[in-house]
Amino acid sequence: MKTPYKNIARVLKNNRFVVITVTVMAFTTTAICSWFTYSIYQKALNSAFVVSTKGDIIPLTLVSQLENLKIEAKTHLKNFHHYFYGLSPTDYKQQLENALWLGDSSVDNVYRQKKADGVYNRLLQYALVQKVVSVQSDVDVSQEPYPFKVRTVFEINRGSITDTYELITTGQLITTARNFPKNPHGLLITHFFENSLKKMPHEDR
Repeated sequence: MKTPYKNIARVLKNNRFVVITVTVMAFTTTAICSWFTYSIYQKALNSAFVVSTKGDIIPLTLVSQLENLKIEAKTHLKNFHHYFYGLSPTDYKQQLENALWLGDSSVDNVYRQKKADGVYNRLLQYALVQKVVSVQSDVDVSQEPYPFKVRTVFEINRGSITDTYELITTGQLITTARNFPKNPHGLLITHFFENSLKKMPHEDR
């Protein structure tokens, strides 16, 4: 006798086949994905860390970040010292304005003291040109605030006479919001201090 319904046993058999097939495929896919994940993990494990000079294990991403931070910190300090100490009668105001964007009140205090001492008046009066020759920075970026020490060599041109000076400055760097183009590195000089200034003989330049 014909019936409008399919054979129940056949339907169940087909359903079981589909379930088994899907289960096997899912298991196979999971196994393959797990193997790839483990392989990638092993490769990353061998390349994601570096050993410091003290034998400490340091994540590679952190090393990369610190290297980038150190580059930015040194560039920030170089720019500041060029702005603050590279002066001429025609551009010193703009130079100082640029420098003051890179530091806090400690930089402003040094600027005000120099102004009170007549440094900038003498610059204008005698048409002096103060040129930065080199800036060598040593900065520790392992923990904020980042202490630094900078050796700046600059020349003061008095017409036919050029004197060379070595200036040692110290301070700290802290992170702040980036401001383009005023403070592109997002760092701020704090506790700025001029430690020593000495005139250099020609051969020590």
